[in-house]
Amino acid sequence: MRIGELSKRTGVSPRSLRYYEEQGLLTSSRSGAGQRHYSDAAVQRVSLIRQLFDAGMSSRVIATVLPCVDVPGDLGVAEETFTAMMRERDRIDADIAHLIETRDALDVLIRANSRHRVELSTAPEPVAQST
Repeated sequence: MRIGELSKRTGVSPRSLRYYEEQGLLTSSRSGAGQRHYSDAAVQRVSLIRQLFDAGMSSRVIATVLPCVDVPGDLGVAEETFTAMMRERDRIDADIAHLIETRDALDVLIRANSRHRVELSTAPEPVAQST
């Protein structure tokens, strides 16, 4: 299938599909006129790539993980992939910890602002002084 058909079937823009190829995540063959042609299996491949991107992985990490799908019986590939996935999980855990710290700091500010708003709403109105 050509790039437009793959785009339609996956909901991924042709520009993104070309990017996937540039990053080594997706392959195509070329016609004599230079048009890209993809196999039917590319639909599932693009779906997997999207899931990995949606999980927050970079194209570099995805390129490290995909060989496990491509060569499932290779122990060396499985070990490298496992290491990459554990590193990515550790990165995500660190991101989560940072987000929790940020949320907690924001909660402190929200509580302080709430108290300040209550104080302002119950304070007597200033009396205008005549001159």
